[in-house]
Amino acid sequence: MKGYAMTRSGLILATVITGLTAGTAVAEAGAMAMLKGQDGQDAGHVTITQGPNGTLFHAELTGLAPGWHSFHVHEVGSCEDGFAAAGDHYAPDGNGHGLMADGGAHAGDLPNIHVAADGTAMAEFYSSRLTVADGAAPLMDEDGSAIVIHENADSYGADAGAGGRVACGVITQTK
Repeated sequence: MKGYAMTRSGLILATVITGLTAGTAVAEAGAMAMLKGQDGQDAGHVTITQGPNGTLFHAELTGLAPGWHSFHVHEVGSCEDGFAAAGDHYAPDGNGHGLMADGGAHAGDLPNIHVAADGTAMAEFYSSRLTVADGAAPLMDEDGSAIVIHENADSYGADAGAGGRVACGVITQTK
């Protein structure tokens, strides 16, 4: 399934493929995050590739509850304290929450993912707002960033409704 979300500050393209049967290799990632669940078990990985006009996120996930989940970049590169140390959604520009927000969304607001009955999902997101290391919204700022998956789908409105944090991974630069 493919979807497009238009925000005032850029287009986010999402391709979601449930199950780990199809694959799209992302070559030479600029950063990555290895995700763990609240139980400490592996929950997959996200590779992040910086392009000339934005950043591509490629997620291969496992061990999650079936259904829709929100997928965000959070403001701090830490998954300690039950993932609370990751802080809030990454919003260096001060925008409000939600892909449908009038003033534009947080830079870290990304489309929801759908997890198949077997607990796996693959997804790709493109963000023209986020960068790996430079620009107005760098993932690798002084305190880093993390990928967080929540228990519920994001509402895309002012109140996320995303629920608890079920997986987290600190973003690390790979080149």
